[in-house]
Amino acid sequence: MLVISLSMNHSKSIHEKYKNYDEIYNLALKYLEKYHPSKKSLQVYLFRKVLDNQDTSLEKSKVMEMVNQCLEKLEENGILNDQLYSEIKSKNLLKRGYSVNKIRLHLLKKGINQDNLKNTIQKIYNDQVNPDLYSAIRICKKKRIGPYRPDANKELYYKKDMAVLARSGFNYEISKDVLSLDKKELSIYEKKL
Repeated sequence: MLVISLSMNHSKSIHEKYKNYDEIYNLALKYLEKYHPSKKSLQVYLFRKVLDNQDTSLEKSKVMEMVNQCLEKLEENGILNDQLYSEIKSKNLLKRGYSVNKIRLHLLKKGINQDNLKNTIQKIYNDQVNPDLYSAIRICKKKRIGPYRPDANKELYYKKDMAVLARSGFNYEISKDVLSLDKKELSIYEKKL
């Protein structure tokens, strides 16, 4: 007779109780050690974590008040900074081949306010001559489309390549310019990637 014994491994976080400001603040610090979230992302995480606690008897308004106090203290201490977050995140996304439009939408979803968003987008354009062109080239290189296809296949897959670039957030002009690059022009742009 075969007996299988299963042990229930519950993580500590299920049994932890976050009932006061200090516990929520420590939870925020633990999360910040591991991740670098935006203010809005951290707010949602903390709020859900406290409310998901099984034995919590706190009202939602009281929880939100404590979470907002934690966020204010983190901002005052310079631990949480949405402007820095948006600049770092936008540079990483740009290196991955995101268009400026797609970066803007991503940062909006993360709760970055309009002023920080405007400053970040302006900084992207100040740092690079044509960020969308270089990002589109990165996408083409990564997916091996457009100028990275063999010459015999370029005409066959032109519409599909345009669709890939459109779904990545690039406008028609940028897509057309990138797909029309020849090997010499491409090598010049690749040196700047």
